[in-house]
Amino acid sequence: MNTKKAVSIEEFENIKDNEELLSLLKTKNISYNKVVDTLFYNKELRLLQIELVKLQNYISKKKIRVAIVFEGRDAAGKGGNIRRFMEHLNPRSSRLVALNKPTDLEKGQWYFQRYVKELPNPGEIVFFDRSWYNRAVVEPVMGFCSAIQYKQFLVQVPEFEHMMYEDGVVIIKFWLSITKEEQQVRFEARKENPLKRWKFSPVDKQGQILWDKYTHYKSEMFSKTHTSYSPWMIIKTNDKKVARLEAMRHVLSQFDYEGKLDAGTVVNPDPNIAMRYYRSNTLQID
Repeated sequence: MNTKKAVSIEEFENIKDNEELLSLLKTKNISYNKVVDTLFYNKELRLLQIELVKLQNYISKKKIRVAIVFEGRDAAGKGGNIRRFMEHLNPRSSRLVALNKPTDLEKGQWYFQRYVKELPNPGEIVFFDRSWYNRAVVEPVMGFCSAIQYKQFLVQVPEFEHMMYEDGVVIIKFWLSITKEEQQVRFEARKENPLKRWKFSPVDKQGQILWDKYTHYKSEMFSKTHTSYSPWMIIKTNDKKVARLEAMRHVLSQFDYEGKLDAGTVVNPDPNIAMRYYRSNTLQID
C-alpha cells in the first residue's frame, strides 16, 4: 500500500525546476495532476503572451486598428481574459474600454456615439470589457432601454460594424459562454471573497433569476449581428484558464505577423473550446 510522504522544507528549497518538482511529488506518492495543469497553463500563458507582444509590434508597425470585444453573461471571465491579454503589452498602443452607464447627456446622443470615440487609432489594440452590445442583451433584459431603441439597435449595428470593416478596423467579437451552474458557483465565491465582493452588483444578482430571458436576447443578438465581416466567436469558459489560452490563440490566428512561424506553442485555437457561431435550430449556447 502506497502512503503519502510530506515534502520537507529542505527538499522544496533544493528544487531547481518544474521537472524536479514533479519528480519529487511522484516519489512521495503525492497526486500532482493539479500541479501539472497549473505548470502547463503558466508555460502556455507565457508563450502566448510572447506572441501577443510580437503581434502588437506588427500591428503598431503596420498601423492596423484592432477592436477586441468581450461579451458574455456576468462572471463569465471577461475581466480575467482581458487582464491576461494586456499584462505584457505596451500601454502606449493598447487600451481598455469599460464604460460606465451613460450620462444624461450621452442618453440624448446617437447610441453609438460614445463608442465611436473609443475606437482604435492606427497601430492600436483596444479591448472592450462589454461594448455597444449592452443594448443587445443587458439593457433589454433589465429594462434599461425601450423596445424601439432595442429594435433600432439591431437594425443599425450590422451597418455600424460594416462601416468600421470597410474603413479597415479589424473587429474580433468574443462571447464567453458559461453554464448556469458555474455562474452560481462564481457568484457565491464573489460574495465570500472580500477582494471580489465589489464585483457582485444588483445586475449580477438578477443573472440567475433572469437566465432564460438572457438566453432569449442573446440568441436574438447572434441571429441579427453575426456577419461574415464581423462574426461571433464562442469561447467555453467553465474552465477559465483554458478559455484564456484559447481566446489568445484565436486572436493570434487572425494575423500573419512577423515571427509567427517561430512561435514556441500552437497559435490556432482548439475548435472544441473556441468556435465560430453558426445558425442552428438545435445549438444551445449559454
